[in-house]
Amino acid sequence: DADANPNLAVALGLSPGDAAGLGPVPFELVSRRLGGAALTESLDEVLGRFALVGPDGVRLVGMGAPTHAGEGCLCSAHAVVSAVLEDLGGRPDMLGVIDMEASPEHLSRGTVKHTDVLGLVAEPYYRSLETVRRMAALAAQLSIPSVVVIANKVRSHADGDAVAEFCNRHGLAMVGVVPWSDDVLAADRARIPLVDWGGAGDVVEAISAVCSRLELPGHASQGVSADAGSTTPSSRCCR
Repeated sequence: DADANPNLAVALGLSPGDAAGLGPVPFELVSRRLGGAALTESLDEVLGRFALVGPDGVRLVGMGAPTHAGEGCLCSAHAVVSAVLEDLGGRPDMLGVIDMEASPEHLSRGTVKHTDVLGLVAEPYYRSLETVRRMAALAAQLSIPSVVVIANKVRSHADGDAVAEFCNRHGLAMVGVVPWSDDVLAADRARIPLVDWGGAGDVVEAISAVCSRLELPGHASQGVSADAGSTTPSSRCCR
């Protein structure tokens, strides 16, 4: 979870109490090298020390949240994310999913340059779509192999058509549509993961379809999904 306002733990099924214990990976574990940032310990060691394991076996690491007020900018958090992503590049046995914040900062800083897939989550209204357009333009300068758009909170065919038309007009690849559902809100209020909430089957199926369309090299690799206007947690590679 690389969002400065982390919420992914509860979405994965961890209790609020466990989620409160998710501390960020310390900046002291980052080393600056010619190729960029890298970890001073192995990825397995970092996961062993700082990851929480969710009910489905997903290992969750916190990397973006400030630890206290008045600490200044989040440069160190971006360095940690960049280091983890770069080290993941040497681990084809791992699939990494990073939840980024709805901000272009991780693109302007080049934090996500070592990813295979950048997923831009768009809602069907002008400001969200404009955010996607700006982020896609920045991503094109980082040579990320695949940049895709996922339409989220779609209430009607007109909503889906609006996102599709926007993507066609700007040369963006739209890989799926996630429908609006009151069950998503109900599951969140109950602090129950969406996959375990019986009424959200259509949403879960739509997200699974998006994941199946992502072109990932090999059997597993790294990727990222940047949230561009959605309040639903997104994830790296897919959500």
